[in-house]
Amino acid sequence: MASTSERPRRAYVWVWLPEQTEPVLAGALEPRNRQSARSRSAQGSGPFDFAYSPSYLDRPDAISLYTPELPLEGGWQEPGEERSMAGCLRDGSPDSWGQRVIESRLLGASGPATSDLELDDLTYLLESGSNRIGALDFQYSNTNYVPRQTSATLDELHRAAQALEDGTLTAELAIALTEGTAVGGARPKVIVTAEDGREYIAKLSLSTDPYPIVKAEAAGMDLARRVGIPVPHTEIVRSLGREVLLVERFDRPGNKSRRMIVSALTVLGFSDFLGARWSSYPEFLDKLHQLAAPGTGSLGRALLDRIIFNILIGNTDDHARNHAVFWDGQHVELTPAYDLCPQLRMGREVNQAMDIGRAPSSSAQGTRASNRSTIVAAAADYGVTPTEAGNMFDRQVDIIQANWEEAVAVAELTRREADLLFGRQVLNTYALT
Repeated sequence: MASTSERPRRAYVWVWLPEQTEPVLAGALEPRNRQSARSRSAQGSGPFDFAYSPSYLDRPDAISLYTPELPLEGGWQEPGEERSMAGCLRDGSPDSWGQRVIESRLLGASGPATSDLELDDLTYLLESGSNRIGALDFQYSNTNYVPRQTSATLDELHRAAQALEDGTLTAELAIALTEGTAVGGARPKVIVTAEDGREYIAKLSLSTDPYPIVKAEAAGMDLARRVGIPVPHTEIVRSLGREVLLVERFDRPGNKSRRMIVSALTVLGFSDFLGARWSSYPEFLDKLHQLAAPGTGSLGRALLDRIIFNILIGNTDDHARNHAVFWDGQHVELTPAYDLCPQLRMGREVNQAMDIGRAPSSSAQGTRASNRSTIVAAAADYGVTPTEAGNMFDRQVDIIQANWEEAVAVAELTRREADLLFGRQVLNTYALT
């Protein structure tokens, strides 16, 4: 654990190679100004450069962590303009929920506002849980791998999460939440392991939720499965009297191995700051075509199906961090879809978080309107005709309508909760125009 008097000066990156059950040292991540790294004021929040370990480069089974950013070669590699570190490394960093847990544990309940320590990117990487998304981890040592994990039960983790929300989380309770700090997102979540060894991300309900978010996501995931979109297994369980959504981890194929994952934000080459504004589905598809293995099926249809589904369930939180690909050292493959949750909407007309139609020029943005007309107009961007795009859209409408009540039962929505979702978030009339 980091001292609260200084920032860490280096993070060692460990990786689970394909089908391996133990991590190996891949390289090191350091502030750009390595010569003055002992000066706390000189470190700032980046940029951070990465270098592969010579021992890793000598391995016959070594693969790049993501070739478009970090090709398998010697020397320090810079992250590129306007980026603090390579995106494939940043993808392993905690988002706002995980950062809150780390801040509470290192700085106390008062948080960073009253501390003279400014937590930087390396601190968040090194203090978050080792069981993070993908196949990377970050360590203080280059010789001894020490996982940061917990054996706490779901109820114990849920109790700690509630304490954080209530402002009563102690440093001791925060330690129990460590393992769930690197699975992304703004909402509270923890990692649990079933008796058969399968791992799940447990998404927790809050007393302040404006609508049944956990159950709404359960319904969204169930409907996606019925539509034919690949999604992980999900189920609703209860903890401390509240609903919890268990989402099976698709980056854990079993036997203690891990799969490397890269976010769409990284594939598109954006930082967090630029990604939301400029992310585009057609450009993401261009990258998929460039990086997918030869003979891969219709990526355009697969991606368009996901866009249509997000529109139909009212999931406008489909930003580039909520899409990802597997990386095997040479090629990418779309992961199962995730975070398919109907979102609150204030009016009838809404937009998706990413451009659906290709922008007319490099300085313009494409359309994001969340409706059938947008899908039909953008058909050519996905390699289908307007008629085919319309048929794809109408097919999903029919399946959602026919299976809504079954999805309601699976998600354990009450009649009132289901009625508030249907026609508002799910199959809103604007979506059908």
